[in-house]
Amino acid sequence: MLLSLVVHTYSLRYWFPAAVMLGTAPAYLLTWGVWRLLSTVVPARLYHRMDDFIYSIYQSMVLFFFENYTGVEVIVYGEIPKRKENVVYLSNHQCTVDWIIADMLAIRQGAIGHVRYVLKDGLKWLPLYGWYFSQHGGVYVKRSAKFDEKAMRKKLECQSAVGAPMYLVIFPEGTRYNPELQKVILDSQAFARKEGLSVLNHILTPRVKAAHIAVDAMKSHLNAVYDVTVAYEGTVDAKGERKTAPSMPEFLCKECPRVHVYFERVDVNDIPREPLFFRRWLHERFEMKDRLMSAFYQSEDPEQRNKFPGEGHRSALSLRKTLPSLLFLGGLTVPMLLTESGRRLYLNTWVYGTLVGWAWVNVCP
Repeated sequence: MLLSLVVHTYSLRYWFPAAVMLGTAPAYLLTWGVWRLLSTVVPARLYHRMDDFIYSIYQSMVLFFFENYTGVEVIVYGEIPKRKENVVYLSNHQCTVDWIIADMLAIRQGAIGHVRYVLKDGLKWLPLYGWYFSQHGGVYVKRSAKFDEKAMRKKLECQSAVGAPMYLVIFPEGTRYNPELQKVILDSQAFARKEGLSVLNHILTPRVKAAHIAVDAMKSHLNAVYDVTVAYEGTVDAKGERKTAPSMPEFLCKECPRVHVYFERVDVNDIPREPLFFRRWLHERFEMKDRLMSAFYQSEDPEQRNKFPGEGHRSALSLRKTLPSLLFLGGLTVPMLLTESGRRLYLNTWVYGTLVGWAWVNVCP
């Protein structure tokens, strides 16, 4: 009986925030849909401004659960600029929580509404979210030979032309680093050797295309590149070997006590534009990431493990930045579920929103 209660309570740690985040999606999408219809008669710049504001409400609610609810400590090494900038955000990739880390940094600049993602093509099939991310300026890409460079460049150039604020998140590794998937790691290292590049041990060899197109297509619009390295505390086993990073459910179940974020701002004028030199620059950045991760997991000084070199400071997120969004979206959602017509509208939003989204994102990428 007691064991059953403990297990049930543990599962609620994940199911409660998951239910709220998914449950408020239809109300959020309806709010955005109304604005989308009204925006057909207003300038594109005004549409983007309001779209970013609406998006910031939902993402702030998400951060209520990933920061305030979990109580995770975010340790930042380096200085995050206080003012908003148009940037490309480059990070190592270990788990689905990496997407949330970008939001964590953006909200500390007041730029969470500007976050847009470069996503794997398969994610466009996510119900509701897949379509909306595309509408919000996200870019879906395929790997290797199927990568559509022209489509990505066109979309980013269009957004730059209308002055859309940009916080474009890219994970150049292309897939997650998972210590249990040794074949992926070995293939990545073999590719580096073949290309005459340094072999990386704690991250994968970065792919160049998406990052280079992003910087080149928006060169007149960007201020900087944010080079971010993320490590999750508690991902080393008793033998000192690295384990997989936490999944979103594990993170929401409070299984990660601290997230360490090494932040470095690189002025856009200091980044080479020619593809060959850009490739070398990007690999050198990832070599530095690899050294940071090596120090985090394998420092010879036990007191320096589970931290990055240099001085880190705890960056707490105020409830004032997240709780109002939770209350607002909850206030929109609950009344919908209390009446039969509201429940019908709620269900139709899920069903038709998903079907229309799937069609739209494939016809109008």
